[in-house]
Amino acid sequence: MSVLGNILWFVFAGFWQGVSWILVGALWCITIVGIPVGTQCFKMAGLAFFPFGKEVEYGGGAGSAILNVLWFVFGGVFLALEALINGVLLCITIIGIPFGLQCFKQAKLALLPFGAVVRGK
Repeated sequence: MSVLGNILWFVFAGFWQGVSWILVGALWCITIVGIPVGTQCFKMAGLAFFPFGKEVEYGGGAGSAILNVLWFVFGGVFLALEALINGVLLCITIIGIPFGLQCFKQAKLALLPFGAVVRGK
């Protein structure tokens, strides 16, 4: 079932959200200091492309908190808004509700990506 969900997700929202993560990651990688942030963006792009069958566990320490604050200011808000708007639009129809819920999961991840670990169910 998650394969079908991932295919439909990729068509309706995942492609654009994944491309957004890749573009933001590429911008971070332009600077040498931002390479760790860009690498995390590329990891999250994989989840943005195919989120069904995966769950996100949040944790981390002080280093993650500092990076999350910087991330929030320099990129997280825009990705979170994109996912939130997609989620609201998808939840308008009954069929789109599972996809909208995945968008809301993506929005939370877009705000706090550092210290988050993506695991398969």
